[in-house]
This record gives sequence, C-alpha cells and structure tokens, in this order.
Amino acid sequence: MKLHSLTKLAVVASLFAVSSFASAEKIGEVNTAFKLIGPSHKVVVDVFDDPKVGGVSCYLSRAKTGGISGALGLAEDKAEAAVACRQVGEIKFNGSLPQQEEVFSERASLIFKHVRVVRMVDAQRNALIYLVYSDRLIDGSPKNNVTAVPVPSSQKIPLGR
Repeated sequence: MKLHSLTKLAVVASLFAVSSFASAEKIGEVNTAFKLIGPSHKVVVDVFDDPKVGGVSCYLSRAKTGGISGALGLAEDKAEAAVACRQVGEIKFNGSLPQQEEVFSERASLIFKHVRVVRMVDAQRNALIYLVYSDRLIDGSPKNNVTAVPVPSSQKIPLGR
C-alpha cells in the first residue's frame, strides 16, 4: 500500500472515530465570577444522548473560563466536571457494546486538554457506568465523577468481545 493511501485511510479512520462521539446540546449556564473584559467565568450544563444506547441521556456540567483568553478560545478550563446519566426512554441497544468505550470528548484548552466521558459495562449488575474526567497530554487530573444507569433485569446488555 502506498504512503498516500495509508494517509487517506488514517484520515478516514480518525474522522469516523470522531463522528462516533455524541455531540452535546447546551441546557444552560450560570456565572461564577464577573470579568470586566470578556465573558464571565461560568458553569455550563450540556446534555448528550449515548450514541449506542437509545433512551439514555447524560447531563454534563463543567467549568468554562472567561475573560479575554476564554473569549479567544485560549484559556484552559478547570478539571472539575460532573456527569449524571439517566434513562429518559425505552433502552435500546444499537449493536453490542464493548466493555469500555469513550462516548463524549470536548477540548478544554487550545490543544492539549480534554473532558471525556467513558461508558463502562457492569455485566454482573446489568448496569451502564459513565465516568467523566479530564486529561492533558503531560499531566491529567484525578478529579472525576461517576454515575450509573441500571438496565431492567429482563433486558441483558449485549456485551461484545
């Protein structure tokens, strides 16, 4: 295979990986600190639907840095975030689920920091576990938050290998 073909394949694969993430919809925000120039510091609340589990939505709250650097997209947001996932309809699985899979990612700084949500399957208790955390290229944060969505006992989670 030629180098050009490998490059195309890598680009297509990375676009597919990015497109499998959920996209968030803004629910609201509150100001936490007034900034004279630029937007205020905020806590924002977004919601996203699990892309592989119909009937499950996750509410994500996180800090957004304001000021001039925040307005220009150059600020690094704090690592604090919380997630609460809930059953909002009939649970329907879109195929089998891996034991662990990233379902949401958004940058929290210009290039190196992200807020991520990972879904894990607790097959023994028939529950879906969602973990939110922040990572950085060199030094991530241990700050995290977890939530669980029980799946009715009559419906087994289709766990893939």
